[in-house]
Amino acid sequence: MNFSKKILKLAEQGNGIITTAMVVAAGIPRGSLKYLSDNGMLEKVSRGVYTLPNILEDEFVNIQNRYRQGIFSLDTALFLNNITDRTPNKFCMTFPGTYNLTNPKKEGILCHNVKIPFYKIGIKFIKTPAGNKVRAYNKERTLCDILRKRNNIDIQSITGAFKKYVSLKDKNIPLLSKYAKIFNVENKIRSYLEVLL
Repeated sequence: MNFSKKILKLAEQGNGIITTAMVVAAGIPRGSLKYLSDNGMLEKVSRGVYTLPNILEDEFVNIQNRYRQGIFSLDTALFLNNITDRTPNKFCMTFPGTYNLTNPKKEGILCHNVKIPFYKIGIKFIKTPAGNKVRAYNKERTLCDILRKRNNIDIQSITGAFKKYVSLKDKNIPLLSKYAKIFNVENKIRSYLEVLL
């Protein structure tokens, strides 16, 4: 199988999306992507991200490929975890404490830095509305994050998210309690759960 066919097959397996990183990992020369793009067999949607023609662009995937250390968080994670009805106005991402936020902020991404041990807690792969996988914080981590003062999430969003969470079959109250202790929001979590459970 030649390089072009391999790339197109990888793109099909990736829900119509292929990245430079995927091509390099498969041992295929990067130039093959340019060839396919120049000949209309792939469309370049952002730096290092290509799609098959007629595939709708998935902004979640594009942003995460541009900012690989960014994890979708807060309002965006609520949306991806399906515990809010509100579509976020802007993407929210959390980065390790030493990450330079200049470029993502220029793009209008709401950015947060956290220390490395906190950054890694609760990361999971989750499907976007287009069916592609991106990294976001899980439900329990996100509920703790929205209660922290510095994140300025409105009370309606918080209440709605907790109501939706407690109605889920896959809720994990012990994990939520564990994270609440780590992020120092135990009392706030307890007050929501006492009312709703």
